[in-house]
Amino acid sequence: MKCTPRTGIRAPYQAFAGWLTGRPAARIAQKREEAERAFHRVGITFAVYGEESGSERLIPFDLVPRIISGDEWKVLDRGLRQRVQALNAFLARHLSRSGRSSKAGVVPPSAC
Repeated sequence: MKCTPRTGIRAPYQAFAGWLTGRPAARIAQKREEAERAFHRVGITFAVYGEESGSERLIPFDLVPRIISGDEWKVLDRGLRQRVQALNAFLARHLSRSGRSSKAGVVPPSAC
């Protein structure tokens, strides 16, 4: 898939963009604030260690969904499957009881 500069609204977003433009900006801001409060309440946060403030931050999120076309999904699906297979192969080799990582002390045998 070739990346080229885009102008305008991508085809998969057309229907959503039409709906979104009909919503008041204040309503969208209100929904974002509600989501942020919910994230804080259920603990969808992280801390940045080493910062003096020590406060927790929200996991970054966007109210606008990522809309992916079928063709884009096919490309992502192939790549994700390939990476899962590679990760599984790595784990099978290095985290097994006979794997070198546990023998070298990189991974404790109890974790294998």
